[in-house]
Amino acid sequence: MGRFDRYILSQLMMLFGFFSLILVMIYWVNQAVALFDQLISDGQSALVFLEFTALSLPNIVRLVMPISAFVASVYVTNRLAADSELVVVQSTGYSPYRLARPFLAFGVIVAALTTILAHLLVPLSTHQFEERSAEIAQDVTARMLTEGQFLNPSDGVTFYIREVTPEGELLDVLLSDTSNPDQHLIYSSARAYLVRSDRGPQLVMRDGMAQTLRGDGLNLAVTTFDDFAYDVSAAIEVDDNRNRSLRELMTLDLLNPTPDIMSETSRSAGALIAEGHNRITQALLAIVASLLGYAALITGGFSRFGVWKQILGAVILVIFINALETAGTGIVRSNPDAWPVAYLATGIGLLLILAMLWLAARPKRLRRSAAPIPADVSGVSS
Repeated sequence: MGRFDRYILSQLMMLFGFFSLILVMIYWVNQAVALFDQLISDGQSALVFLEFTALSLPNIVRLVMPISAFVASVYVTNRLAADSELVVVQSTGYSPYRLARPFLAFGVIVAALTTILAHLLVPLSTHQFEERSAEIAQDVTARMLTEGQFLNPSDGVTFYIREVTPEGELLDVLLSDTSNPDQHLIYSSARAYLVRSDRGPQLVMRDGMAQTLRGDGLNLAVTTFDDFAYDVSAAIEVDDNRNRSLRELMTLDLLNPTPDIMSETSRSAGALIAEGHNRITQALLAIVASLLGYAALITGGFSRFGVWKQILGAVILVIFINALETAGTGIVRSNPDAWPVAYLATGIGLLLILAMLWLAARPKRLRRSAAPIPADVSGVSS
C-alpha cells in the first residue's frame, strides 16, 4: 500500500475504534442495568457482575463492528472531501477504484475481526455465560440470603429473613411451603442457619414454631421446637440438565445439524443452518458497509453545501441491505435448501458499490456533478 493508502487506513482504524467504543458503551449500559438488578437481587457480589459483563462483551462488539465500520468510512470520506484532499488526489490520476483500495483493506480487517468473534469468541463466551448462570441458579444459599424481602425461590415456596448477621446467622425467619396442595406448612423461628450437607443445603431453625394447615382449611396443627432442620433442596426445583442454546454452538455444528442438536436446542434444521450462514454473512457485510460509505459519498463530487444528501442516501442503502439480510435469513429458516439466499444482501450490496464507483469514474458524470474549485483554494474567482 502507498503512503496515501496507509494514511487513509490509519484514519479509518482510529475512528473505527472510537465509534466502536461509543456504541459498545451504549449497548453495554442497556444490558448492564438489567443484569445488575438481576444479580444483586439474587445476592451476588460485584465481582460476579463484572464477570458476567465481560462474558457479554464479545457479542456486543460483534453487533456494533459493521455499524462502526460504516460510520468510520462515511466520516473519513466526508472529511477528505471537505478538506479538498480528494480533489487533489484525483487530480494526480487516482480513480475512484484506486481510492477504494484502503477502504477495501479496512473492510477486510473488520471482516477478519468479525469472523473471529462470530465463529469463536461469541460461542465460547456464551457457553461460559450460560454455565455460570446455571451455577448461580443452583446456588440456593445465594438465592435465599436476602434481607427484608419476600423471596420465591420456587413455585409454592415463600422465604423471608429480617436480618443476616456478619456471622451468617439469620434472624426472624419465615418459610411458607404450599407446594403440596393437601397441606400448607408455615415455619417461623427467631434464629436460623443455612448449612451444607451431603443431602444438599439445610435450613436449621432455632426456637421456632411449625404450623400445618390441612387442605380442608379446618384442621390447624401448631408445634413448637427448639431445633428443626428443613431440607431446602427438596423444596426448590433445580434443573441439573442444561441444554445448549443456539449461540453456544460452533458454526460447523450449525451448518450440519444432527437430530441430537435439534432436540437439544429445540430448533429446526432451518433455524440452525440460517444461524450458521448468518455468522458468515456478518463478516461479508462488514466489507460491504465500509465500501458503501465511501462509494456513496464519492459519487457526489465537490459541493459547497457538503455531501449530506449522499450521507442520507448511504444510510438508506444500509437499511435496505439489512432488510434484505433479515428477509434472506427468514427464507433460509423456512427452507434450509435455499441457503444461498442468505448471501443475497451481500451480493446486492457489492453490485451497488460497483455501480456507484462506475458512475463516479465516468468523465461526463464528474463534469456534470463537480463544481469549480473555491476561490480561497485556487486564488481565482469562479
